[in-house]
Amino acid sequence: MKSEFRLHGDYMLGGLFEVHSSVNYVPHNRPVSLECSLLQFLPQGYQMLQVMRFAVEEINNSTSILPDVSLGYEIFDYCSAVENLPSAFDFLSRNGSIAIHDDFENFQPKVLSVFGPYGSTQTLTVAPLFMMDLLAMVNYGSSTSILSDKMAFPSFLRTVSSNRDQVELIIHILQKFSWTWVAFIGCDDEYSQDATSLFIDGIQNTNICMAYQEELSDDSNHSTTLHNINMLRVNVIILYTVQKYAISFIESAIINGIRDKVWIGSDAWSLNKELPSHEGIGTIGTIIGVTEKVVNIPGLADFVYKSLAHSKGQACEQGPLPEFGTTCNQDCHNCSCANPADVISEDPSYNFAIYSSVYIVANALHRVLQCDAKHCNKTEVFPYKLLEEIWKTNFTLLDQHIIFDKNGDSPARFNIVLWTLTSSPYIQNIGSYNTDPFESFNINSTLIHWYTNGTVPVSRCSEECEKGHIRRPYGIFKCCFQCEICPNGTYVNVTADPTNCIPCEEDEWADPGSTSCTKRSVEYLLLREPPSILLLMSVSFLLVLSIAIGVLFAFNYSTPVVKSAGGSMCFLMLGCLSGAGSSVFFYIGKPKLVTCLMRNPLFSLLYTVCLSCLTVRSFQIVCIFKMAAKLPRAYEWWVKYSGQWLFIGLASATQLVFCGLFYPKPYNDTVSINTQIIMTCSLGNMPAMGAGVFFIGFLCVSCFTFSYMGTDLPKNYNEARSITFCMLLFCTAWVSYFTLYFIYKGKYLLVFNALSMLTSSYSIVFTYFVPKSYIIVFQPEKNTQAHFQSSIQDYTQKISRM
Repeated sequence: MKSEFRLHGDYMLGGLFEVHSSVNYVPHNRPVSLECSLLQFLPQGYQMLQVMRFAVEEINNSTSILPDVSLGYEIFDYCSAVENLPSAFDFLSRNGSIAIHDDFENFQPKVLSVFGPYGSTQTLTVAPLFMMDLLAMVNYGSSTSILSDKMAFPSFLRTVSSNRDQVELIIHILQKFSWTWVAFIGCDDEYSQDATSLFIDGIQNTNICMAYQEELSDDSNHSTTLHNINMLRVNVIILYTVQKYAISFIESAIINGIRDKVWIGSDAWSLNKELPSHEGIGTIGTIIGVTEKVVNIPGLADFVYKSLAHSKGQACEQGPLPEFGTTCNQDCHNCSCANPADVISEDPSYNFAIYSSVYIVANALHRVLQCDAKHCNKTEVFPYKLLEEIWKTNFTLLDQHIIFDKNGDSPARFNIVLWTLTSSPYIQNIGSYNTDPFESFNINSTLIHWYTNGTVPVSRCSEECEKGHIRRPYGIFKCCFQCEICPNGTYVNVTADPTNCIPCEEDEWADPGSTSCTKRSVEYLLLREPPSILLLMSVSFLLVLSIAIGVLFAFNYSTPVVKSAGGSMCFLMLGCLSGAGSSVFFYIGKPKLVTCLMRNPLFSLLYTVCLSCLTVRSFQIVCIFKMAAKLPRAYEWWVKYSGQWLFIGLASATQLVFCGLFYPKPYNDTVSINTQIIMTCSLGNMPAMGAGVFFIGFLCVSCFTFSYMGTDLPKNYNEARSITFCMLLFCTAWVSYFTLYFIYKGKYLLVFNALSMLTSSYSIVFTYFVPKSYIIVFQPEKNTQAHFQSSIQDYTQKISRM
C-alpha cells in the first residue's frame, strides 16, 4: 500500500506529528537510532496527520487555488522532544545530503515549509534549525509565548492561540466568579512552565493570588500535592498540563478522596474523551475547560474512513512496509489497523489549526507563483520568498478569519466547556473568548451546576472581617489579610469595598472606625466680619485717593511735574492700581468662577500693567539723559515708534497669557482643618502661576535697576529712592504672605492675601504719586518750567566738569 507519510508533488511540504510517544525518556550513553513505531501509539497524533493529508488532497483537487500545481509532503513521526533531529535535517537536505552553502538567498531545501511539531518543548528543540534559512514553520500546536520573539524565531508562525491568550482567558474566568485563592499545577515542559510565568505576571494587578504552585513529573507525589492544596483551603485548581499528567493527577484526586473543588483545565486535556467517563470523576467537584474553538471540517470524516477502509479495529500485527523509500520514523504498523471511528472521535481541538496551516502555505505559494484561474508560473521557490507572502496572510476559511499579528500569532479563538459528567454529551459549551476583530469574553453561568447546590463556590485565603473593619493584606499574599480600623476622615462600607477605607465626601468628616460620615462646617469670608469690613475700608480709601490724585493730575496736566511723572501714563497707572485694589472686593463671600478670576489673575494683570509703566518710565529717564547722546538712532527709533507703549503692551500681553493659563477655579479645602470646609479658589495651573509671579518679579528688578542707574540725575528726575522703598514694601508684603501660607491654613489666610495686594498698590501710590501731588499742592514754585530747566543745566554743567 502507499505510504501515508509521503506524497510526490511539484512543491513539497514537511509535517511533524506525534503519532507515537515515548512515555519515559531513557538517557543513553551512546548514539542510538530512535524508532517511533515501537513506542506507544497516539490516535490523536494520527488524526492530526490525517488532517494534513486531507488538506493537501483537497487543495490538489481544487481549481481555485494552485490550479495546475500539485503539492507533495514528507511527514515524520515526531515522537520525542530531543531525539528526532534526523527528520528535521531531512527537510533541510537536497538529494539526501545537507551541503554547506554561502548563498542563503538561493538555498532551496527539500520542503518549502514545515508544519509542527505539536509540543512547545519539541518545537523549541528543532525550530532553530529552520530559522537559519528562514524556512517557514507554520505551527499548529506549540503555544509557548517564547516563540513570539521574532528576533529569535523570525520564520515561526502559528495557527493555534498562544499561552498568553489562554492564560488571559483563565484570569477572566477567575475574575468572573471572584476566585482569588487558587492553585496552579503545571508540568516540567515548556508549555506549562511558560503558562506559569505568564499567569504570575498576569495576576500582578488583580486581586488573585496563586496560593500553591507545583510542577508535575513522572515521579511526582500526587498525594502530597493534593494534601498541601487541602491544607491551604484552596478550592480552585488550575491544571495546566499535557494530557498524561492531567489524567494521572485527576485519577489521584479521585483515589485520595478530594471533594468539592473547581478544576480549570487547559486546552491540552479539556476535551479528553476518557476522563469524563472515569468512575468517581463526579465526586471531585466541577470541571471547567478551556479549548481551542472546534471548527467542523467538511469531508474530513469521509477521508479518514476512506483511508482506513481496510481497517475494522482488529488487533495490530506487523504489517507490510510502505512500497517505496522507507525512512526512519515514516512507518506506522499500528496505523493500518486503527479504527476510523476512534480516530475521528479523538480530541479535534487542533484539526482546524492544521487544516488552516496547509491553506495558508498554499495561498502564499499561489501568490508567489503568480497563479491565475487556470495556470501558475512554475518556478523555483525559495523559502524566504514564500515566508514573505505567508506574513501577508489575510483570508477567510470555513467562516474563520485567518491572519497573523506582528509576532506571527493568530487571533485567540477559545471555547469554554463544562464537564456535565451526569449525562451525554459529557462536555458542554458554556462560553467563548475571542480577540478578533475585538476582545470578547462571555460565559453563561446559568448552565453550570455547581457542586455547592447552585451557589458559586468560594475560594479565598482569609475569613471576612467584622463589621466596621477593612481587610489589610499581610505576608506575601495580598489575598490573606488582617482586619484593621479605618483612620480619620474615612469609613468602611463592607458591601461596596471591604478592602479599602473609603474617604468621606468633601463636605463630610469621620472619626476612626466610623461606618458613616458627618457633615463639616462651611467657612468663607462673610461681609459682616471685622476683617472683611477692614478690607473694604482700605479698598475704598485707595479708590478715593487714586481718584483724587487723578483729578489733581488732570487739572495740572500741562505742568512739568505731571509730565515728568509720565503724563497720560499716570492715568493708566492710577486706573490699574484702582482695579488691582478693587480685586480685594471679590475675596468676600462664596467663591465662584468669576470671583476666582477676579482675584489673583486680575490683580496680576493690572499690577503688571502698572509696573511696566513704572519700568518704562524709569528707562526713559535714563535714556533721555544718558543714552540719547550715545545712541541717537536707538533713541530716535524709540520716540518714532512709541517704544514705551510698545513695551507696556508687550508686557501686558505676556502677563495676560499667563493669567489665561492660570485659570483658578472654586475649590473646597477639606485638608487644612478636619472639621471645616474652607471655600476658596484653587491655585490653578502652577507653572503658569509661577511664570506670572516670576514675570512680576522681573519687572520689579528691572524697574529698580533703571531707577538706580539714574541716581545721579537731576533731583526732579531722580526717583530711585521712592521706587526702592516701593519695591521693598512689595517684597516684604508678599514674603510675609507666603511665609504665613505655610504655617496657617484657616479661612483668614484670604485676608492676608488681600492685604498683600493692597500693600502692593498702596506702595506705588504713596511712593510715586503722593510726593508729586505734594509738590503740586504745597510747592508750586517747583512745578515750573524754569525750575526744571535750572535742574537740567546744573546737571549738564556737573557732567561737563567730570
